Amino acid sequence: MLSIMKLSPKMKKALNDQVTLETSAANSYLAMASWCEVTGYQGAADYFYAQSDEERTHMLKIVHYLNSLGTIATIPATKAPSSSYKSLEMLINTALKNEQAVTKAIHNMVEIAQKEKDHSTYVFLEWFVNEQVQEETKFETIIQKFDLLGRDKLGINEIDKFLATEATAPADPVA
Repeated sequence: MLSIMKLSPKMKKALNDQVTLETSAANSYLAMASWCEVTGYQGAADYFYAQSDEERTHMLKIVHYLNSLGTIATIPATKAPSSSYKSLEMLINTALKNEQAVTKAIHNMVEIAQKEKDHSTYVFLEWFVNEQVQEETKFETIIQKFDLLGRDKLGINEIDKFLATEATAPADPVA
């Protein structure tokens, strides 16, 4: 059994809640990928399959952090995500809202860490703060493409192609 620093009950709960949020995000992106694939948006499907894997990596990062402190992470059951969307644009807007909720939760944990003078967790969370800036920016950029390229079939096809290139772009290294 590892015996390093102790997490406060409040921080332990917040980190375990974040495990749930990251798991839900991974499942949501997996459902989005499935919808995209069946609907004919292969680029978007590849993009959201990659996003799902990324969210699972984030979840594991928190699980490993909790474990490194001698705390067993709570692995949640999650509710089934939506699997039906009216349009690719609606799906992207939903993804942005999900990322904004994750950002809010990360910022809440940072505030707890600051208040409790939990410097180790604060440093651990810095990576997530920076990651969320990138995540929200990615989805805002994709949404902007609907205004730039249009919402007709040609515009949506170009957005799907863009998402295909984003799906294969090298990811930022996980710190």
